Amino acid sequence: MDQTKLKELGLRLFEINAFKFGDFKMKVGINSPVYFDLRVIVSYPDVMNTLSELLTEYIRQIRVDMGVHLCGVPYTALPIATLISIKADKPMLIRRKEAKTYGTKKLIEGKFNAGDKCLIIEDVVTSGSSILDTVNDLRGEGLVVTDAIVVVDREQGGVQNTEESGVRMHSLFTLSYLLNVLLEAGRIEEKTVQSVAKYIAGAQIRSDGSFMKNGTKVVNELSRVGMSFEARADLAKCAITKELMKLIASKKSTLCLAADLMSSEEILNLVERVGPYICILKTHVDIVEDFSENFVKSLQSLAKKHNFMIMEDRKFADIGNTVAQQYAGGAFKISSWADLVTVHSLPGQGILKGLKSVLNDPTQQRGVFLLAEMSSQGNLATAQYSAATMKIATEMEGDFVAGIVCQSADLVASPGLLQLTPGVKIEEGVDALGQKYDSPEHVVKEKGADICVVGRGILNAKNQEDAAKTYRDRLWAAYCERVGVSE
Repeated sequence: MDQTKLKELGLRLFEINAFKFGDFKMKVGINSPVYFDLRVIVSYPDVMNTLSELLTEYIRQIRVDMGVHLCGVPYTALPIATLISIKADKPMLIRRKEAKTYGTKKLIEGKFNAGDKCLIIEDVVTSGSSILDTVNDLRGEGLVVTDAIVVVDREQGGVQNTEESGVRMHSLFTLSYLLNVLLEAGRIEEKTVQSVAKYIAGAQIRSDGSFMKNGTKVVNELSRVGMSFEARADLAKCAITKELMKLIASKKSTLCLAADLMSSEEILNLVERVGPYICILKTHVDIVEDFSENFVKSLQSLAKKHNFMIMEDRKFADIGNTVAQQYAGGAFKISSWADLVTVHSLPGQGILKGLKSVLNDPTQQRGVFLLAEMSSQGNLATAQYSAATMKIATEMEGDFVAGIVCQSADLVASPGLLQLTPGVKIEEGVDALGQKYDSPEHVVKEKGADICVVGRGILNAKNQEDAAKTYRDRLWAAYCERVGVSE
């Protein structure tokens, strides 16, 4: 087996989000700090080809008898098994998850005879229950099953559980191996490897579905809300997210100022005063009555001087071709100066592809925050919409998505994504137009915010600089309490 090629494939799987870190609910009923979703590989022919080649080579190397047939566990393993079938010149069988209620009513599709041997192909194994379900159905048709080939063994009892049913499980990757590959490549830190190793040791699953927890509760140390920004920067896949997390950690500020003023001079004077206390300046340039190129240059100069990023709260919400023009052209030329922009997910992934299509300067790091939830009363962002937005975010996390605008701690699982939450004010309540406000402590500790947006709480203060410092300090203290570190 070519170890270089194997390691390169492991890194590639991480790059395309086939596995990720966070806090994920598993099929077996427990939470996990790492999640595999090999379904995405069907969108990457190079990965499919390399994976099937390595699996075919691996089967031959370990001298497993392929028998007469191959059978992929439905559904993710089916395309993998198909490619192996072609490369190894072996016929396939398809196991349905449920028998047809019409026609032949078959559970196993394909031509076979009782007594034929069948090799099972699976993508990811935790307890091994999916393999055993397939084994039972194949054996019920008189087929002989003694071995299963899997892409990734999560090392949580699958080998032992399948062995109890007379099936030897062979894995191309183990979770430990993949973690070490990422560690060697500088993608994660030793602390991450240790945290996952602790989870594996404490969450072994028996064949009957019960959990072995070494007598103690396993704490997920890779939960987004429990991790420091320094540790999370190591897991972030979007380049600008890494930089923003490092900026936040070094500046000890999670404060985003919403500079909703109509005069460029007012904005610049305000930023000069409060710049030292913020990590992001959020603008609405379409309300600036005297917008100019000089204003933008002055804003960028202040951002460099005081070390913060600029976010244009444009809330793009059109088709890809239109937003590309809105982003790069027009009077504002937003892509030339805004580090971050906000985007509605309603148009689908095409809106992100459209925005990214105009970024031709590799020295300019850019990112987007997708709006999953809003802070106004009566808004129409349903739970289904929020979940669909998160799906887009996780699929494009390493590409262009820096974070999520939302109000819920449990919506953003990945530690590599930032949660930005508006509606922060020391005086809680609702304004005359339905905007809800929560205290800094509530937004950070209860709502799970990483970056908190404050507008009128600072803009309307008698001393804006003192107000910004107060918000900065209270938000940072709440964050430190949340993750259990000293200020």
